[in-house]
Amino acid sequence: MVTHISTTPFGRRPLTLALVASQADAKTRSPEKAVHKWEVFRAICTAKEKLAISERALAVLDALLTFHPETVLTGDGLIVFPSNQQLCLRAHGMAPATLRRHLAALVDAGLIIRRDSPNGKRYARKDRGGEIELAFGFDLAPIVVRADEFENLAEGVRAEERALKLVRERITICRRDICKMIATGMEEGVPTRRNGAGPANWTELHELYRAVVGRIPRSAARDVLEPIAADLDLLADEIVNLLESHIKTQNMSDNESHSERHIQNSNPDSLPDLEPRSPESWGTRVEISPEPARMPERSTERTYPLGMVLDACPDIIDYNRDGIANWRDFQAATALVRPMLGISPSAWLDAQSVMGEVEASIVLAAILQKGETVSSAGGYLRALTRRAEAGEFSVGPMLMALIGSRKREKQRA
Repeated sequence: MVTHISTTPFGRRPLTLALVASQADAKTRSPEKAVHKWEVFRAICTAKEKLAISERALAVLDALLTFHPETVLTGDGLIVFPSNQQLCLRAHGMAPATLRRHLAALVDAGLIIRRDSPNGKRYARKDRGGEIELAFGFDLAPIVVRADEFENLAEGVRAEERALKLVRERITICRRDICKMIATGMEEGVPTRRNGAGPANWTELHELYRAVVGRIPRSAARDVLEPIAADLDLLADEIVNLLESHIKTQNMSDNESHSERHIQNSNPDSLPDLEPRSPESWGTRVEISPEPARMPERSTERTYPLGMVLDACPDIIDYNRDGIANWRDFQAATALVRPMLGISPSAWLDAQSVMGEVEASIVLAAILQKGETVSSAGGYLRALTRRAEAGEFSVGPMLMALIGSRKREKQRA
């Protein structure tokens, strides 16, 4: 009758206090406790960073679980004893040295326990009835004992991911709202100062917005993004108040004007002049000034599709209230962005004369997309204009670089 099972590793591997603690926890397992091995494995995968285990180590644990014949882990028969060759095959051809390293990581993390035989081999001894009475290999009992812990860790990770997703959504919505409200304020000429207080103009408000957005890192935790989201919320509320105050003021002015016209026209003795006073005024003609000639455009629309440009420079979409559906919308948005970036009219005219209107607009959208990496937008545009004039600059590589940068950012996120 076997009264003692292996508790120390074979060979030169030392016995650690962590290994002793894992074995002690395994002894506390109730024989009746049963867990679904793949549900626990999913929880371990979700909480892998908190457990300090890698994806390769999880691949080895997945392979170990496949050697247990039952889906439910319960009872005493939780030792699996595959050879290294079989483990390597089920771990997608992992090298033996790599396999040993990740097995050691699983042991150190307290996910499995080594039950080594006298000669270090893994095998099972069966009784006369063919039942396994003693096995040497890897004990999966810690997975059963710590199943609730793994599920709690996984739930914490999922809650953090939900919170991070929510704060990112807040930032995205605030960015869209602020950009479109600033565009509306500039188009409608809404004043930004109330009672002598407030920003001097909409350009200053846009600079404040760019300063807040410039603090957003490419990859950040929730505690970094929360204060940025709060600042964007405050800025959005301030801009909403400016627009709403302007609407109320306009409504009051319209009501006063309506009342004044009503009072003036309420005198029954006064009759309105229904005809001109002199025959000379009958033939008054309104001259319409001719529309200024547009500069010739290059065939940029055929070379660079609008969809490709918007994929590379999506920030420009926020500067048109109804989105960008064609090149006319695109150029209208860039015309609004140009003074916000501090690009002088002369630099803009030079760029248009050298590159063409559409291509210059694409370059401006790319400068906006680069954000804080461009310290002086006007100087940068002049430098690109000189290079284009010398035949040393093309918009295509700039667009492809921006598209590649956004793809890498999405992969890291």
